[in-house]
Amino acid sequence: MEGELIYDGDSFKVFGSGDPDNVTVEYTDVITAFNGIKRAEICGKGKMNASIASMVAGYLERKGIRSHFVRKTGETTILCRKVSMIGLEVVVRNIIAGTMARKLGLQEGFRPENTIFDLCYKNDDLGDPLINDHYAVALGLVTYGELKEIYGHAAEINRFLTSLMRSVGIELVDFKLEFGRYPDGTIVLADELTPDNARFWDLESKEKLDRDRFRRDMGKVGEAYRTICRRLCSILEENER
Repeated sequence: MEGELIYDGDSFKVFGSGDPDNVTVEYTDVITAFNGIKRAEICGKGKMNASIASMVAGYLERKGIRSHFVRKTGETTILCRKVSMIGLEVVVRNIIAGTMARKLGLQEGFRPENTIFDLCYKNDDLGDPLINDHYAVALGLVTYGELKEIYGHAAEINRFLTSLMRSVGIELVDFKLEFGRYPDGTIVLADELTPDNARFWDLESKEKLDRDRFRRDMGKVGEAYRTICRRLCSILEENER
């Protein structure tokens, strides 16, 4: 990959693109769990995630959601606008699963009447702790007005993606979002939806089709990613050509 390495992550890397306003994101075949303690490679995962991310970003753009995504540039790469990242993660939960089920003693699969929005402080040394709105403002990460805007974006994205995934027989259980700012202060989505950062269950069988298969040693991880990619391709691929 040409260009200066800007971010060296496990599942993706960010490089300079030759254009000061854009960066290139390259997806890898590496999969991790438990803060990198568990690690492996899944053949073709980078290609599948690049395809899934670009198709979903294109879909959201057509729905009016502004993001850093520009276009898919290769089998494993996408071009993104450079943004100043906001040091927060918003976790959108439609169904109780994973950490929330364990913390609250609830059965995995329970569907609350309301959508749950968790706010986490992005800090590797602290383990990305769960915080509230007041902490986020006190840390100087956002204003209350910006938080209201971010939650609004997250709710809208959830509505669109839940509908999209159900149309291909997939339940969107939960997913993570990050946001960034353009130089003029405009807040945009600066994250992708892939099986790395979202939970997908088959709508009928409830089979897990995401990174939980790796976390829980369930096997067929690559097959799960291929299922998501194939089903989205069946309705979105024409729009990405």
